[in-house]
Amino acid sequence: MATENFLKVFEETAALLRGHFLLTSGLHSDTYFQCARVLQYPDIAAQLCSHIAANYGGRDIKTVIAPAIGGIVVSMEVARALGARSIFAERENGKMTLRRGFEIKPGEKVLVVEDVTTTGGSIEEVIDLVRAFGAVPVGAACLVDRSGGAIDLGLDLFALVRLTVETFEPARCKLCVQNIPLVKPGSRSIQ
Repeated sequence: MATENFLKVFEETAALLRGHFLLTSGLHSDTYFQCARVLQYPDIAAQLCSHIAANYGGRDIKTVIAPAIGGIVVSMEVARALGARSIFAERENGKMTLRRGFEIKPGEKVLVVEDVTTTGGSIEEVIDLVRAFGAVPVGAACLVDRSGGAIDLGLDLFALVRLTVETFEPARCKLCVQNIPLVKPGSRSIQ
């Protein structure tokens, strides 16, 4: 399925938003992907995530991990398609960690997934966490890469949708200058 077809699915489920948004990275943007809106439909979630899984078939992946909260459903559906287990990392005192009894074994092959990435920061933190356990990150994947492919994780980043979406430093945001109300629709609170 081509990027245009995936984008159509995001539009049809009202997961692609336009306005003035505060991203998890702290940057501002006029475009926001609220993946929870597309992932609320299990059949669509399974279809999207099966495309990610197909890219990693035959690599003996034992675990799929995502940063909470946005990547949890993606992790579950990709893991289901790969016949692997699904876990997630959470922030504790500002640092990604495994909680809830989750473990990663040394040498275990792990795929890191996310719903949306702009800077790659959360994915990179989870990759570092996987390596800290002595496991092997075999790749990273997301539904949407807003960087247009500019993210360098030291691993291949597979994305269903890859777009260059304009972002702004808060001090230089053209949307702020226009007094367009700022919205924070993500899972982290405004700091």
